[in-house]
Amino acid sequence: MNTIHVDVVSAEESIFSGEARFVALPGEAGELGIYARHTPLITRIKPGSVRIELPDGREEFVFVAGGILEVQPNCVTVLSDTAIRGSDLDDQKAQEAKAAAEEALKNAKSEIDLARAQSELAIMAAQIAALRKFRQKH
Repeated sequence: MNTIHVDVVSAEESIFSGEARFVALPGEAGELGIYARHTPLITRIKPGSVRIELPDGREEFVFVAGGILEVQPNCVTVLSDTAIRGSDLDDQKAQEAKAAAEEALKNAKSEIDLARAQSELAIMAAQIAALRKFRQKH
């Protein structure tokens, strides 16, 4: 069986490191699917879920708040400031953070405040969508 080594790393810790049959994640121009011997690639990724299909058929989900993807023929590396295991996602905290971002958006007083609030809102919406996807699978 062809596998590829996958590392998902946040600013604080390694979230996942192991072999996989397939990896899917949100690229800037759309969903990316990666198998072993993929063409080398470096690109930015959008907030969303990284789906890792393990050699035994199980799946791991990791939410990333954007970041960088590097693909080599036998290795995938995902670097993100924020990465959370699917099993660690908390719906209530995500909903509260989304509400806070919506409030910040309403109260933005400058272009920078507005951009920050829009970015945070997009990240929280992606996290909630990733949580729902994770819950459907488990």
